[in-house]
Parts: sequence; structure tokens; C-alpha cells
Amino acid sequence: MSAQDNIPVLSSIQRLAGGYDAMLCDIWGVIHNGERPFEDAVLACQSFRKQGGTVVLISNSPRPGNAVALQLSQIGVPEDIYDGIVTSGDTTRHVLVERRGLPVFHLGPERDKPLLDGLELELVGLEEAAYVLCSGLYDDLTESPEDYTDMFSRMRARNLAMVCANPDIQVERGDRLIYCAGALAEAFEKRGGEVVYTGKPHRPIYEMAIARIEEARGEGVPADRILCIGDSLKTDITGAVIAGLDVVFVASALHIDGSNEEEPLSERVVNEVFSGVEHKPIAAQKTLKW
Repeated sequence: MSAQDNIPVLSSIQRLAGGYDAMLCDIWGVIHNGERPFEDAVLACQSFRKQGGTVVLISNSPRPGNAVALQLSQIGVPEDIYDGIVTSGDTTRHVLVERRGLPVFHLGPERDKPLLDGLELELVGLEEAAYVLCSGLYDDLTESPEDYTDMFSRMRARNLAMVCANPDIQVERGDRLIYCAGALAEAFEKRGGEVVYTGKPHRPIYEMAIARIEEARGEGVPADRILCIGDSLKTDITGAVIAGLDVVFVASALHIDGSNEEEPLSERVVNEVFSGVEHKPIAAQKTLKW
């Protein structure tokens, strides 16, 4: 199915999903808001799997898939909604292995340390580093990219490149938006810095996720039988379209003010969001709902 200029808003994804063998579903903003799972989205994934579909969660989390699985369990997301998890952290680890032997400075919170498990990297201070690994802000509840202006100047003075482990600019946490590593990478690029991105919208994470689908199903799956679900224009929608996959837009607060309120999502609002945007979804939902 191809994207169209007038994007329909679906009250149920059941009929559309029946035309696919697998779903690649974003996590933060679609499955949960960082604090609690969305019940309708949980039911949608469970229902799709019950009818024979395969669900792989695809996330720009800078942590590897097994660490994200633990996080999902801790906030109450049941394990029976997915067949596998692929993250930006997983693809980042491949980049880090390629740079093994080079001292690295880690810019990010302690909770992202599972990203480094087992890689035997030499972690050093900024002045000794050969490059910088950015997984996020040190304190995303109080900081913004402006707080890193001095650090970016020091990085530029030494011509250090940044590996960005999470291209997301912002995500929802509860009822607020917080900055992610992608916001720091964007600010660093504006200062002339070099950034290597992993995760969505870049192709390697989709290749890894499709391989996970085929592993779970024990057979190859054509691109036109895979449906993506996501809430970010820059990462989810763009990444899916570039990968040659259909995608449904979920209207989180990333792009639509008041998206979590009770009034229904209108086609007018959705089409305003995508007006002039090159990569478009085939449909939209207020929340992922069966």
C-alpha cells in the first residue's frame, strides 16, 4: 500500500494489519510514555500476534535490546506483546566495535552504561578521547542542549567526532517532553561538528529488525508484508519510507499539541502536520488501537 496525499485517520488498525505478516513497532510514545504502558497499544500487539503476526519492537533507545526488555517489564509492559526487540543501542555497539582500541569519552547518564557491557572500551576524559559517544544528556529533567555549549567548543577545538546512540530529538516522559541524544548531536552539527548516527531513520537498524522478524518466523518476509508504527516524523516515518516499508503515524505530543486529550484525531490536523513533508504514512491513529 502506498502513502497518499490525504492521510486517513483510523479508529481501528485491525483491518489494515490483516494485510501484513509483521509489525515493526516503535516503543516510546507508542507502547508507553516512559512511565506507564498504553493499554490499547498492548492489546493491539497481542491481538496481531494471536492472529499469526510477528511483532518486533524497534527503538532509538541507546541501551541494547535486553536492557530495554527489562525496562519494559519494570513499567508493566507484558512480554507477550513482542517477538523481539532491536534498538539503536544494538546498532551502536557495532560502530563501537569497529572503533575498538580508540579511547572514548561517554557523554550520557549512568543508566545507559549497559550499552558498553562486554565491549572492553577504554573510557577516558574528554581531553584524552579520540571520539565521543553520546547516549543522552546527563540530566534530561533539568538540562537542555544549551548547557553543553562549552563542551561542544572543547570537542570542536580537538576536532572530535560524535557517535550518536539515539537520534531522537525529544520523547514524552509522562506529561512532558525531554531532550534526547539527537538534540545534542543536532546542536553539535550546527557548530560544525561531525556526527555518526545509529538507529532510526538509518537503514542498518531496519536491516537488523527485518532479520529478527525472519528469525522469529523461520522464513523470509517481503517488504510489502511489513508494517511500521511510529510517532516521529524525522525518525519513524522517514526511516520506514526510506527502508521501503509502509508506516502508520501515531499522533503523540511530539507533533500534535493536545494529542493525549479525549477529542478524536482529525484528518485535517494530520494532513497539516504532513503538509510539505516528503515522507508520509499510509494512515494515522490517535493511539495504536486494535
